[in-house]
Amino acid sequence: MHLAAVWLLRYSVVMCLLLHSLVLMAFCFHHAATTCSKRCYCSETESGGKTMRCSNLQLTEIPEDIPNDTQRVYLDFNLLSAVPTNAFAGLTHLIELDLSHNEISQLEPGAFRGLGSSLQFLDLSSNKLVNFNPDAFEGLRARANLTNNPWLCDCNLQMALPRVDLEPASLTGIVCQTSDPEEIGVQGLAFLLEPDIDLCVVMKRTTDVAMLVVMFGWFTMVISYLVYYVRANQEDARRHLEYLKSLPSRQGKSEESSTISTVV
Repeated sequence: MHLAAVWLLRYSVVMCLLLHSLVLMAFCFHHAATTCSKRCYCSETESGGKTMRCSNLQLTEIPEDIPNDTQRVYLDFNLLSAVPTNAFAGLTHLIELDLSHNEISQLEPGAFRGLGSSLQFLDLSSNKLVNFNPDAFEGLRARANLTNNPWLCDCNLQMALPRVDLEPASLTGIVCQTSDPEEIGVQGLAFLLEPDIDLCVVMKRTTDVAMLVVMFGWFTMVISYLVYYVRANQEDARRHLEYLKSLPSRQGKSEESSTISTVV
């Protein structure tokens, strides 16, 4: 009876310690998921959503410890130069993201992956975006502010715009600072509002010229082969004719046979 009581006491102590460890781990995970990123300021809204403000902190990289329950993130007026792939993965409640007034010149493919079902507004204004990468906006249907960027309007941009699902009005923020070709005359214009401009016309002409060059090359090869074939056959025919001439004729053989018969 005494041994059973001791065993039961030890079992109870072990179970209490295990339960305490599980509660502590759960608290740590919850704290890690909901605590504010260092140097940033977080606040709770009346609806329970969290807002994280990291504005004007001279940040050069996007924080990796953004709480999972954050609904609004403000990273404006920093020194960010790129948005890497999966930069905001796991933030399934995020509805607003402000990346304006940075030095962003590159959006990697899948930069906003995982935000397609929640994000409502994305601010990329006043950055250094030149080339439009549709793969960065994979699955994103938000309203976006793309103004005040040194956009290059070229054939790649023209082909990329139909591939994104952003709110259509957002694309009017792409105002051409430079263009390729330059003589197309779209500098200072919102490209989406100029439907009659075809930036791929030079590429199409180049493609047509390339096709003509290739066809001319094939035609030249065929003609060269035919000329070689005819000349080779002519040479063979000449040799064959010379060979036939070098053979004794049947008539000569017949006359020789008649002479022999007469003599006999």
